[in-house]
Parts: sequence; C-alpha cells; structure tokens
Amino acid sequence: MTVTLADVADACNLSTSTVSRALSDPGKVNAATRSRVERVAREMGYVPNRVARSLVSGRTDTIGLVVPDIANPFFPPVIKAVQSRARDKGYSVLLADTDEHAADEIDRARSLGKQADGLILASPRTSVEGLRRLAEGAPVVFANREVEGAPSVVIDEAEGMSQAVEHLVRLGHRRICYLSGPRRSWSNKQRHDAVVAASKQFGADLLELGPFEPQIQAGMRAADVLQSAGATAAIAYDDLIALGVMARLSEQGMLVGREVSVIGIDDSPMSQAAYPMLTSIHVPGVELGTTAVDLLLAQLQDGDGPESDEVPGTLRLETRLVIRGSTGLPVG
Repeated sequence: MTVTLADVADACNLSTSTVSRALSDPGKVNAATRSRVERVAREMGYVPNRVARSLVSGRTDTIGLVVPDIANPFFPPVIKAVQSRARDKGYSVLLADTDEHAADEIDRARSLGKQADGLILASPRTSVEGLRRLAEGAPVVFANREVEGAPSVVIDEAEGMSQAVEHLVRLGHRRICYLSGPRRSWSNKQRHDAVVAASKQFGADLLELGPFEPQIQAGMRAADVLQSAGATAAIAYDDLIALGVMARLSEQGMLVGREVSVIGIDDSPMSQAAYPMLTSIHVPGVELGTTAVDLLLAQLQDGDGPESDEVPGTLRLETRLVIRGSTGLPVG
C-alpha cells in the first residue's frame, strides 16, 4: 500500500500540517521534530506526491534550463552541473535547446516558465531588452551573459585571454589572428575585447577574421582564410572552431604546433582527444552551472522575484590557459 502523509503523521503522533511543513518547508519546524519526521518517513517508505504539493504550494520543485546548442561541448558540463545541484536541492530540471535560433529563446523560456518555478538561460543570444522583460515576469538567472538589473553569473575572459596572448608572444609569435564567433554572441564580444586588450599589452599585431559559427566545419573554412592572412598563430572563439582549423591544416600537410599555433577556448574534453592536443583556455562550466542554480534558488527561497527592490549583482568566474601541443615556436 502507498504510504500517505496522514500515515506518517499518525506514526509521529503529529498533525498532518506539521508533518507537511517538516518535509516541504523544514525551516518552519524545530530541528528535533524535523529530524523525527524525516526518519519516520524514510523508514515507512513515504514518497512525496509532487503533484499534490504543487497544487497546495504553487511550486513545482522544477527548474527550467535553456541552452543554445546541446551538441556544443561547452554546454554538457553546464547542464550536468545544473542537474546535479538541482537534484541535491530537491529540484528537477526541464531542458530546452534552441539550436542556435535566437528568435526562439524567449518563447522556449516562457513555455518552460509555465512548468517551472524559475529559469536559467545559458549563453542567451536575445537582446538585452528582451531578457530584461523576461526577468521582470519570472525568477530567472542568466549564465554566461550579463544583464544589468538581473542576477547573472559570467565568465571573466580577461585573465585566460591575457595568458594565451602572453604565451604566444613569449614563444615568438608577433602576428596573431582571432577567429571570431557569432556576432549575436555576448561571449564573443567579451573574448574579442579581451584579446584586443591583451594584444596591446604584450605588443602583438592582432588580425581578426570571421564571424564563424561554433562548429568544426566553420573552423575548417576559417583555416583556409587563415593561411592567407600571414599570421603564425590563431586564437579561436571556441574549441570547435579551433579543432576544425587543426583538422584542415593537418589535412593540407601542415604541422600544427610548429608551422601554425592554435588555441581554443572552453577546454572541452575534445581538446585532449585531438592530435596534437589542443592548447585551450579553461572555462569553468561546472562552476557556472552550480552557481546559476544557487542564485536561482536564493531568489525562490527568499521570495525575491520581479517585486524585489534589491538590485541583483553579477558573479564572475575566472579563466586560465591550459598549455598542450598545439602551440609552439614559430618557424623561422
């Protein structure tokens, strides 16, 4: 037979409402009572009825997560981190993939918002105005995108990019190419600004090519343009573009890491599967996902939503360079 909340209440000699609070809102009962209720419920095999709870509380214990492209290796660690943290906190995760169609983001988010208590948008491509309107209507956190007036957790590109340019200059590279990502990408602007600043700091001649989509095929096309640019090293918008560059150069008989140096961004698992292994800027995707969940649950638990007068801040996570075999001394 199914164990009900009333069964647990009888076993504890408590009211059903007290047992309900102990299991769903433990901060409202004393620690001894909470501990006894949790123990008895566990021993009896009680499983909460989430549907019934949601009807009473208005909460679904669910988080909505929207990503641009689940196939991009940057996002799986973020997704897994969100799921893991949410599970630890008693929440489920609904996932939506926009397949890099920025026009679909708001509709997907609003659809998930009808089924979830709050939303996380990872690397959204929508305009700032559109994201602000979304934040005004529901608890939301933006991951890898800074939106003024809304809680955000972002990647600080400056340190990792500075290390990348310094590494290339110390090897002897003077003409460096940045293979830019999509124009609509907020991360691309941050990475562009960071590589420009680092190139000025270390005296490198910077050339920019692109934009390119975050795809290996786009990287292969970028390699064809790169060879005529006269650069001895390239920093790509992400690992996928960098891996595409390496594949095409190798196909044409060039030695990556000797004739041309290549650096990616993300430090995805694929970067260590390439030959030579890809030098890449490590981006803390796991920390990004975990922090985004914590920020969202803080809103939900504190009752902070669109009505809050407090102006949310932005948390910044650091990047660093991981040196592997795709960078080396320039020929000649």
